[in-house]
Amino acid sequence: MTATVARVDTFIVTVPRDTPYLGPLGPGERINARGYVVRKGNGTIYPSVDRSVVVRVTCTDGSEGWGETYGICAPRATTEIVNDLLAPELIGRDPEDVERIWDDLYGLMRVRGCTSGFHVDAIAALDIALWDLRARRHGVPLWSMLGERQRERVPGYLSGLPAATLEGRVDMARRFHAEGHDAFKIHTVVSSEGIVEELAALRHALGDDALLMVDLHWKFAPADALALIERMAPYRPHFVEAPVKPEDVAGLAWLAQRSPVPIAAGEEWYTAYEADLRLAQDAVAIIQPEMGHCGVTQYLRIHALAAARGVAIAPHATIGTGLFLAASLHVSATLPGLWRHEWQHSLFARSLELLETDMAYADGHYSLPTGHGLGARPGTRFWDYAELVS
Repeated sequence: MTATVARVDTFIVTVPRDTPYLGPLGPGERINARGYVVRKGNGTIYPSVDRSVVVRVTCTDGSEGWGETYGICAPRATTEIVNDLLAPELIGRDPEDVERIWDDLYGLMRVRGCTSGFHVDAIAALDIALWDLRARRHGVPLWSMLGERQRERVPGYLSGLPAATLEGRVDMARRFHAEGHDAFKIHTVVSSEGIVEELAALRHALGDDALLMVDLHWKFAPADALALIERMAPYRPHFVEAPVKPEDVAGLAWLAQRSPVPIAAGEEWYTAYEADLRLAQDAVAIIQPEMGHCGVTQYLRIHALAAARGVAIAPHATIGTGLFLAASLHVSATLPGLWRHEWQHSLFARSLELLETDMAYADGHYSLPTGHGLGARPGTRFWDYAELVS
């Protein structure tokens, strides 16, 4: 008899940090009573700790898989969706049907408008766990179940310069450049001395050969974004990311048709449905799926849409234990249209401390975790920070 899902466990993993994500607090910023900071640069709330939601799916034969999704804000919303809505419908299902399971779980709440956000985050965690479980039971690494491997290592680019001042960020970039890194993305939500000024300073410090990317964090109206991009253009950014509010699909397309710099977006898109709305309007030159939002199933479907239109892929990376990052690397190894994968250096080493894995980053490339499934499992230190939520 085929083993089926017997149990689902959810965990909130919280790891303290001395400096909030993206860098020290800026002028007028404070950590509120619940441990969050609202960044003045884009009005978005961030935690002052590293936090994610992890799930374990166990089958009737004792086999198990691990998955992970966003838990940076209100993580109990996600764990409650798993425990109250999704897990009861997952019990008894065959993990081999993982793509159909994604569609079924998504369909539970679509008529109530839950086509992204916490509901689809919860599905993503389960989806990753089911793919991990499948691959482990077949005795193979995850990538081998997804397609032909295109590369032994996954090229990356450095993301974030979390220093308090422009001078500090430039000095940090110089040090990384001296170590051999050639591609840098600035997070303008903390560019308090000016976005164009920061880009200009980095170009001057790093020279003509460095690749520079600019993340605008959804801050601008289309016309304002275009005016800013035109001011940045002389400093030759490789792409400008997330320039307008995610709801403004028409505005993103308008900007992409006029911008002198390629437009990248997609970390906040959960499904191929959302991606197709933008791709159909030629709204992006580079698409940036986030495994923590879309899971393996939607990641593959989003890539298929992008590949059909000749759009390059540059996967996003964010706060987590490293489990959904491992999944993202496995998929990335099979994608013909991959440009580079984001490397958030201030997060990656912290993730490795929590896992049993040989995943690594060196010489501008990720090394995929080896072993079956994700090649990554919670390690000893993981349990110091994990809370079981029932």
